[in-house]
Amino acid sequence: MDLLKWSLKLGPAAPGDLLLDCFELARDIRVLDMQASPYDVSSLGQEAVPIETPQGRAEYVRRQRGFADRGQALRERLVAACDRVLTLG
Repeated sequence: MDLLKWSLKLGPAAPGDLLLDCFELARDIRVLDMQASPYDVSSLGQEAVPIETPQGRAEYVRRQRGFADRGQALRERLVAACDRVLTLG
């Protein structure tokens, strides 16, 4: 969510595709949070991630690592956007 927040704060200085990528990451993280919650999200078309089982925990960790990798790439793009703004001013 922080990446989305900062891409929104950059406003027009953040390329649209960067903003969209940050939004998609935040959405995907939230979906996993809902899937791993104790609530039934099957009516929303989502399968539960049973974190109380070893297989569920492993899936949760695997997906979180993927989010971390995606987030790192987005952070680098956000820093580059900030650098462009700072060199213009």
